[in-house]
Amino acid sequence: MDQNLVYEVLSHYDLPAPLAGFVPYGYGHINDTFCVLTQPREGDCIRFILQRMNPKVFPDTNALMENMVGVTTFLRKHVVQQGGNPDREAMQILFTKENTSFYTDEEGNGWRLMPFIEGTVCLQAAETPALFEASGKAFGRFQRMLGSYPAETLKETIPGFHDTEKRFERFMTVLNADPMGRAKEVQSEINFLLARQKDCSVALEAHRQGILPLRVTHNDTKLNNVLLDRNTLEGICVIDLDTVMPGLSMNDFGDSIRFGANHCAEDEKDLSKVNFDLSLFEVFTRGFLEGAAGTLTEAEIRYLPWGARLMTLECGMRFLTDYLEGDVYFRTTYPGQNLDRCRTQFKLVADMESVFAKMEAICAAHA
Repeated sequence: MDQNLVYEVLSHYDLPAPLAGFVPYGYGHINDTFCVLTQPREGDCIRFILQRMNPKVFPDTNALMENMVGVTTFLRKHVVQQGGNPDREAMQILFTKENTSFYTDEEGNGWRLMPFIEGTVCLQAAETPALFEASGKAFGRFQRMLGSYPAETLKETIPGFHDTEKRFERFMTVLNADPMGRAKEVQSEINFLLARQKDCSVALEAHRQGILPLRVTHNDTKLNNVLLDRNTLEGICVIDLDTVMPGLSMNDFGDSIRFGANHCAEDEKDLSKVNFDLSLFEVFTRGFLEGAAGTLTEAEIRYLPWGARLMTLECGMRFLTDYLEGDVYFRTTYPGQNLDRCRTQFKLVADMESVFAKMEAICAAHA
Protein backbone atom coordinates (compact mmCIF):
# COMPACT_ATOMS: atom_id res chain seq x y z
CA MET A 1 0.00 0.00 0.00
CA ASP A 2 1.27 3.47 -0.95
CA GLN A 3 1.96 5.19 2.36
CA ASN A 4 1.44 8.62 0.85
CA LEU A 5 -2.02 7.62 -0.37
CA VAL A 6 -3.09 6.60 3.14
CA TYR A 7 -1.71 9.87 4.55
CA GLU A 8 -3.62 11.75 1.87
CA VAL A 9 -6.85 9.99 2.84
CA LEU A 10 -6.31 10.66 6.55
CA SER A 11 -5.61 14.34 5.90
CA HIS A 12 -9.30 14.69 5.12
CA TYR A 13 -10.27 13.74 8.67
CA ASP A 14 -10.00 15.70 11.92
CA LEU A 15 -7.89 13.30 13.97
CA PRO A 16 -7.74 13.93 17.73
CA ALA A 17 -3.96 13.60 17.98
CA PRO A 18 -0.88 13.51 15.71
CA LEU A 19 -0.73 10.55 13.34
CA ALA A 20 1.81 7.96 14.52
CA GLY A 21 1.36 5.46 11.69
CA PHE A 22 -0.78 2.65 10.33
CA VAL A 23 -0.54 -1.12 9.80
CA PRO A 24 -2.59 -3.71 7.88
CA TYR A 25 -5.20 -5.21 10.18
CA GLY A 26 -7.43 -8.29 10.34
CA TYR A 27 -8.10 -11.21 8.02
CA GLY A 28 -10.77 -9.80 5.70
CA HIS A 29 -10.69 -10.79 2.02
CA ILE A 30 -12.92 -8.07 0.54
CA ASN A 31 -11.79 -4.64 1.75
CA ASP A 32 -8.28 -3.36 2.56
CA THR A 33 -8.24 -2.70 6.31
CA PHE A 34 -5.72 -0.75 8.38
CA CYS A 35 -5.31 0.10 12.03
CA VAL A 36 -4.45 3.80 12.31
CA LEU A 37 -2.57 4.98 15.38
CA THR A 38 -2.63 8.53 16.75
CA GLN A 39 -0.68 9.57 19.86
CA PRO A 40 -1.53 12.54 22.08
CA ARG A 41 1.20 14.19 24.13
CA GLU A 42 -0.17 12.46 27.21
CA GLY A 43 -2.26 9.35 27.67
CA ASP A 44 -2.91 6.29 25.60
CA CYS A 45 -2.72 5.87 21.86
CA ILE A 46 -6.04 6.48 20.12
CA ARG A 47 -6.74 3.97 17.36
CA PHE A 48 -9.02 3.92 14.34
CA ILE A 49 -10.01 1.46 11.62
CA LEU A 50 -9.51 2.68 8.05
CA GLN A 51 -10.92 0.71 5.14
CA ARG A 52 -10.64 0.99 1.39
CA MET A 53 -13.89 -0.46 0.07
CA ASN A 54 -13.78 -2.99 -2.75
CA PRO A 55 -15.55 -1.49 -5.80
CA LYS A 56 -15.69 -4.84 -7.62
CA VAL A 57 -17.78 -6.40 -4.85
CA PHE A 58 -19.66 -3.22 -3.90
CA PRO A 59 -19.84 -0.98 -6.98
CA ASP A 60 -22.35 1.46 -5.47
CA THR A 61 -20.33 3.02 -2.64
CA ASN A 62 -22.96 5.70 -2.04
CA ALA A 63 -25.68 3.12 -1.41
CA LEU A 64 -23.39 1.03 0.80
CA MET A 65 -22.44 3.99 2.98
CA GLU A 66 -25.99 5.31 3.10
CA ASN A 67 -27.00 1.94 4.57
CA MET A 68 -24.14 1.93 7.06
CA VAL A 69 -24.71 5.48 8.29
CA GLY A 70 -28.43 4.90 8.68
CA VAL A 71 -28.05 1.62 10.56
CA THR A 72 -25.14 2.67 12.80
CA THR A 73 -26.85 5.96 13.72
CA PHE A 74 -30.03 4.06 14.59
CA LEU A 75 -28.10 1.49 16.65
CA ARG A 76 -26.22 4.14 18.61
CA LYS A 77 -29.46 5.93 19.52
CA HIS A 78 -30.97 2.61 20.62
CA VAL A 79 -27.97 1.81 22.82
CA VAL A 80 -28.20 5.23 24.49
CA GLN A 81 -31.92 4.77 25.12
CA GLN A 82 -31.17 1.43 26.78
CA GLY A 83 -28.52 2.99 29.03
CA GLY A 84 -25.57 1.38 27.22
CA ASN A 85 -22.30 2.70 25.85
CA PRO A 86 -22.70 3.54 22.13
CA ASP A 87 -18.94 3.86 21.63
CA ARG A 88 -18.57 0.25 22.69
CA GLU A 89 -21.79 -1.41 21.56
CA ALA A 90 -22.21 0.06 18.08
CA MET A 91 -20.02 1.03 15.15
CA GLN A 92 -19.63 4.67 14.16
CA ILE A 93 -18.83 6.18 10.76
CA LEU A 94 -16.64 9.26 11.08
CA PHE A 95 -17.31 12.04 8.59
CA THR A 96 -14.63 13.86 6.61
CA LYS A 97 -13.80 17.56 6.89
CA GLU A 98 -16.01 17.94 3.82
CA ASN A 99 -18.90 16.35 5.80
CA THR A 100 -19.06 13.16 3.73
CA SER A 101 -19.32 9.63 5.09
CA PHE A 102 -16.34 8.47 3.00
CA TYR A 103 -13.44 9.90 1.02
CA THR A 104 -12.93 9.13 -2.66
CA ASP A 105 -9.33 9.02 -3.91
CA GLU A 106 -8.12 9.98 -7.39
CA GLU A 107 -8.69 6.42 -8.66
CA GLY A 108 -12.29 6.46 -7.52
CA ASN A 109 -11.85 4.17 -4.50
CA GLY A 110 -13.93 4.92 -1.42
CA TRP A 111 -12.32 5.05 2.04
CA ARG A 112 -14.09 5.13 5.43
CA LEU A 113 -12.83 5.73 8.96
CA MET A 114 -14.24 4.33 12.21
CA PRO A 115 -13.18 4.47 15.87
CA PHE A 116 -11.40 1.35 17.11
CA ILE A 117 -13.49 -0.40 19.78
CA GLU A 118 -10.97 -1.12 22.52
CA GLY A 119 -11.04 -3.98 25.02
CA THR A 120 -12.44 -6.46 22.50
CA VAL A 121 -11.24 -9.47 20.51
CA CYS A 122 -12.31 -10.87 17.16
CA LEU A 123 -12.05 -14.66 16.84
CA GLN A 124 -12.00 -16.55 13.55
CA ALA A 125 -13.86 -19.63 14.80
CA ALA A 126 -16.07 -20.69 17.70
CA GLU A 127 -13.75 -23.08 19.52
CA THR A 128 -16.29 -23.73 22.28
CA PRO A 129 -20.09 -23.98 22.40
CA ALA A 130 -20.12 -20.95 24.70
CA LEU A 131 -18.50 -18.82 22.01
CA PHE A 132 -21.01 -20.03 19.44
CA GLU A 133 -23.83 -19.16 21.82
CA ALA A 134 -22.29 -15.72 22.39
CA SER A 135 -22.32 -15.05 18.66
CA GLY A 136 -25.94 -16.21 18.49
CA LYS A 137 -26.90 -13.83 21.26
CA ALA A 138 -25.09 -10.95 19.53
CA PHE A 139 -26.81 -11.54 16.19
CA GLY A 140 -30.17 -12.00 17.92
CA ARG A 141 -29.62 -8.71 19.73
CA PHE A 142 -28.76 -7.11 16.38
CA GLN A 143 -32.20 -8.21 15.15
CA ARG A 144 -33.87 -6.85 18.28
CA MET A 145 -32.17 -3.44 18.16
CA LEU A 146 -33.08 -2.99 14.49
CA GLY A 147 -36.57 -4.44 14.84
CA SER A 148 -38.26 -1.07 14.20
CA TYR A 149 -35.85 0.09 11.49
CA PRO A 150 -37.64 0.55 8.12
CA ALA A 151 -35.88 -2.27 6.26
CA GLU A 152 -37.48 -1.32 2.96
CA THR A 153 -35.45 1.92 2.94
CA LEU A 154 -32.14 0.04 2.74
CA LYS A 155 -30.42 -0.45 -0.61
CA GLU A 156 -29.42 -3.89 -1.88
CA THR A 157 -25.62 -3.69 -1.96
CA ILE A 158 -25.57 -7.12 -3.64
CA PRO A 159 -28.89 -7.48 -5.51
CA GLY A 160 -30.59 -10.87 -5.15
CA PHE A 161 -27.99 -12.09 -2.66
CA HIS A 162 -30.32 -14.66 -1.04
CA ASP A 163 -32.82 -15.04 -3.88
CA THR A 164 -32.67 -18.83 -3.98
CA GLU A 165 -35.07 -19.01 -6.93
CA LYS A 166 -32.80 -16.86 -9.09
CA ARG A 167 -29.76 -18.77 -7.83
CA PHE A 168 -31.44 -21.96 -9.05
CA GLU A 169 -32.26 -20.37 -12.42
CA ARG A 170 -28.62 -19.37 -12.74
CA PHE A 171 -27.56 -22.94 -11.92
CA MET A 172 -29.86 -24.32 -14.63
CA THR A 173 -28.51 -21.85 -17.20
CA VAL A 174 -24.93 -22.91 -16.48
CA LEU A 175 -25.88 -26.60 -16.36
CA ASN A 176 -27.57 -26.45 -19.75
CA ALA A 177 -24.60 -24.63 -21.28
CA ASP A 178 -22.05 -26.88 -19.51
CA PRO A 179 -19.19 -24.67 -20.73
CA MET A 180 -16.42 -26.86 -19.26
CA GLY A 181 -17.99 -30.24 -20.03
CA ARG A 182 -18.02 -31.11 -16.33
CA ALA A 183 -21.68 -32.00 -15.86
CA LYS A 184 -21.18 -35.69 -16.65
CA GLU A 185 -18.72 -35.95 -13.74
CA VAL A 186 -21.11 -34.60 -11.09
CA GLN A 187 -24.47 -36.15 -11.93
CA SER A 188 -25.19 -37.19 -8.34
CA GLU A 189 -24.67 -33.62 -7.10
CA ILE A 190 -26.82 -32.28 -9.92
CA ASN A 191 -29.59 -34.76 -9.08
CA PHE A 192 -29.37 -33.82 -5.39
CA LEU A 193 -30.04 -30.20 -6.24
CA LEU A 194 -32.71 -30.89 -8.86
CA ALA A 195 -34.64 -32.92 -6.29
CA ARG A 196 -34.76 -29.85 -4.04
CA GLN A 197 -35.88 -27.24 -6.53
CA LYS A 198 -39.14 -26.65 -4.64
CA ASP A 199 -37.17 -25.97 -1.44
CA CYS A 200 -35.66 -22.93 -3.13
CA SER A 201 -39.08 -21.23 -3.03
CA VAL A 202 -40.00 -21.98 0.60
CA ALA A 203 -38.73 -18.75 2.18
CA LEU A 204 -39.52 -16.44 -0.72
CA GLU A 205 -43.06 -17.78 -1.03
CA ALA A 206 -43.61 -17.32 2.72
CA HIS A 207 -42.51 -13.70 2.35
CA ARG A 208 -44.72 -13.14 -0.69
CA GLN A 209 -47.69 -14.45 1.28
CA GLY A 210 -46.95 -12.08 4.16
CA ILE A 211 -45.95 -14.88 6.54
CA LEU A 212 -42.36 -13.68 6.95
CA PRO A 213 -41.73 -9.92 7.35
CA LEU A 214 -38.86 -8.00 5.82
CA ARG A 215 -36.09 -7.32 8.34
CA VAL A 216 -32.74 -5.58 8.48
CA THR A 217 -30.34 -8.48 7.99
CA HIS A 218 -26.56 -8.69 8.28
CA ASN A 219 -26.00 -11.43 5.66
CA ASP A 220 -22.57 -12.52 6.90
CA THR A 221 -23.26 -13.86 10.37
CA LYS A 222 -19.98 -15.52 11.28
CA LEU A 223 -18.30 -15.31 14.68
CA ASN A 224 -15.52 -13.15 13.23
CA ASN A 225 -18.10 -10.42 12.62
CA VAL A 226 -18.79 -10.10 16.35
CA LEU A 227 -16.49 -8.19 18.70
CA LEU A 228 -16.24 -10.02 22.02
CA ASP A 229 -15.36 -8.50 25.36
CA ARG A 230 -11.71 -9.35 25.99
CA ASN A 231 -12.40 -10.46 29.58
CA THR A 232 -15.86 -12.03 29.53
CA LEU A 233 -15.97 -13.17 25.85
CA GLU A 234 -19.55 -11.90 25.66
CA GLY A 235 -20.66 -10.46 22.34
CA ILE A 236 -20.35 -6.65 22.41
CA CYS A 237 -20.80 -5.34 18.91
CA VAL A 238 -21.69 -6.72 15.45
CA ILE A 239 -19.31 -5.40 12.80
CA ASP A 240 -18.71 -5.63 9.02
CA LEU A 241 -21.97 -4.07 7.89
CA ASP A 242 -21.22 -3.95 4.16
CA THR A 243 -23.90 -6.53 3.41
CA VAL A 244 -26.60 -5.07 5.66
CA MET A 245 -29.70 -5.18 3.47
CA PRO A 246 -33.41 -5.88 3.64
CA GLY A 247 -33.95 -9.62 4.06
CA LEU A 248 -35.37 -12.41 6.20
CA SER A 249 -34.30 -13.16 9.76
CA MET A 250 -34.11 -16.87 8.99
CA ASN A 251 -31.30 -16.20 6.52
CA ASP A 252 -29.03 -14.61 9.13
CA PHE A 253 -29.81 -17.43 11.54
CA GLY A 254 -29.27 -20.08 8.87
CA ASP A 255 -25.95 -18.73 7.66
CA SER A 256 -24.56 -18.93 11.19
CA ILE A 257 -25.73 -22.54 11.50
CA ARG A 258 -24.25 -23.46 8.12
CA PHE A 259 -20.91 -22.06 9.18
CA GLY A 260 -20.78 -23.03 12.83
CA ALA A 261 -22.82 -26.16 13.58
CA ASN A 262 -20.29 -28.61 12.20
CA HIS A 263 -16.65 -29.49 12.81
CA CYS A 264 -15.27 -29.86 9.30
CA ALA A 265 -13.38 -27.69 6.86
CA GLU A 266 -15.46 -26.16 4.10
CA ASP A 267 -13.60 -28.24 1.52
CA GLU A 268 -13.33 -31.50 3.49
CA LYS A 269 -12.85 -34.39 1.07
CA ASP A 270 -13.79 -37.15 3.53
CA LEU A 271 -17.56 -36.74 3.85
CA SER A 272 -17.64 -39.13 6.81
CA LYS A 273 -16.11 -36.24 8.78
CA VAL A 274 -18.87 -33.86 7.71
CA ASN A 275 -21.68 -33.97 10.25
CA PHE A 276 -24.34 -31.51 11.33
CA ASP A 277 -24.07 -31.03 15.11
CA LEU A 278 -27.55 -30.79 16.60
CA SER A 279 -26.19 -29.80 20.02
CA LEU A 280 -24.45 -26.78 18.48
CA PHE A 281 -27.67 -25.95 16.66
CA GLU A 282 -29.44 -25.86 20.02
CA VAL A 283 -26.71 -23.74 21.63
CA PHE A 284 -26.88 -21.13 18.89
CA THR A 285 -30.69 -21.18 18.80
CA ARG A 286 -30.83 -20.53 22.54
CA GLY A 287 -28.46 -17.58 22.25
CA PHE A 288 -30.10 -16.15 19.13
CA LEU A 289 -33.62 -16.21 20.56
CA GLU A 290 -32.43 -14.88 23.91
CA GLY A 291 -30.75 -11.98 22.12
CA ALA A 292 -33.80 -11.35 19.93
CA ALA A 293 -35.88 -11.19 23.13
CA GLY A 294 -39.34 -11.55 21.62
CA THR A 295 -38.66 -9.49 18.47
CA LEU A 296 -39.31 -12.36 16.06
CA THR A 297 -42.81 -13.47 15.19
CA GLU A 298 -44.04 -16.99 15.83
CA ALA A 299 -43.77 -17.70 12.10
CA GLU A 300 -40.20 -16.43 11.93
CA ILE A 301 -39.19 -18.76 14.74
CA ARG A 302 -40.99 -21.65 13.06
CA TYR A 303 -39.03 -21.03 9.84
CA LEU A 304 -35.58 -20.87 11.49
CA PRO A 305 -34.78 -24.53 10.72
CA TRP A 306 -35.63 -23.81 7.10
CA GLY A 307 -33.13 -20.97 7.24
CA ALA A 308 -30.39 -23.45 8.13
CA ARG A 309 -31.36 -25.83 5.33
CA LEU A 310 -31.78 -23.17 2.68
CA MET A 311 -28.63 -21.18 3.41
CA THR A 312 -26.63 -24.41 3.29
CA LEU A 313 -28.35 -25.57 0.10
CA GLU A 314 -27.84 -22.16 -1.49
CA CYS A 315 -24.15 -22.17 -0.65
CA GLY A 316 -23.69 -25.66 -2.08
CA MET A 317 -25.62 -24.63 -5.19
CA ARG A 318 -23.31 -21.62 -5.69
CA PHE A 319 -20.22 -23.83 -5.35
CA LEU A 320 -21.62 -26.34 -7.84
CA THR A 321 -22.59 -23.61 -10.30
CA ASP A 322 -19.11 -22.13 -10.11
CA TYR A 323 -17.51 -25.54 -10.60
CA LEU A 324 -19.59 -26.17 -13.72
CA GLU A 325 -18.74 -22.71 -15.03
CA GLY A 326 -14.99 -23.14 -14.58
CA ASP A 327 -14.31 -21.73 -11.09
CA VAL A 328 -14.76 -18.11 -12.09
CA TYR A 329 -16.21 -16.66 -8.87
CA PHE A 330 -14.85 -18.41 -5.78
CA ARG A 331 -11.10 -18.43 -5.40
CA THR A 332 -9.62 -21.94 -5.47
CA THR A 333 -6.23 -23.30 -4.46
CA TYR A 334 -6.49 -26.70 -6.18
CA PRO A 335 -8.54 -28.31 -8.98
CA GLY A 336 -11.95 -29.49 -7.84
CA GLN A 337 -12.02 -27.42 -4.65
CA ASN A 338 -15.41 -25.92 -5.46
CA LEU A 339 -16.77 -29.43 -5.99
CA ASP A 340 -15.42 -30.47 -2.58
CA ARG A 341 -17.05 -27.39 -1.08
CA CYS A 342 -20.33 -28.26 -2.76
CA ARG A 343 -20.27 -31.80 -1.43
CA THR A 344 -19.71 -30.72 2.19
CA GLN A 345 -22.70 -28.37 1.98
CA PHE A 346 -24.96 -30.99 0.44
CA LYS A 347 -23.91 -33.50 3.10
CA LEU A 348 -24.89 -31.00 5.79
CA VAL A 349 -28.24 -30.44 4.06
CA ALA A 350 -28.91 -34.18 4.07
CA ASP A 351 -27.98 -34.35 7.77
CA MET A 352 -30.35 -31.49 8.56
CA GLU A 353 -33.17 -33.15 6.66
CA SER A 354 -32.72 -36.31 8.74
CA VAL A 355 -33.17 -34.42 12.04
CA PHE A 356 -35.46 -31.65 10.85
CA ALA A 357 -38.27 -32.48 13.28
CA LYS A 358 -35.77 -32.21 16.16
CA MET A 359 -34.58 -28.83 14.86
CA GLU A 360 -38.18 -27.62 14.82
CA ALA A 361 -38.71 -28.89 18.37
CA ILE A 362 -35.60 -27.08 19.58
CA CYS A 363 -36.75 -23.78 18.11
CA ALA A 364 -40.22 -24.21 19.64
CA ALA A 365 -38.72 -25.02 23.05
CA HIS A 366 -36.62 -21.83 23.12
CA ALA A 367 -39.26 -19.53 21.63
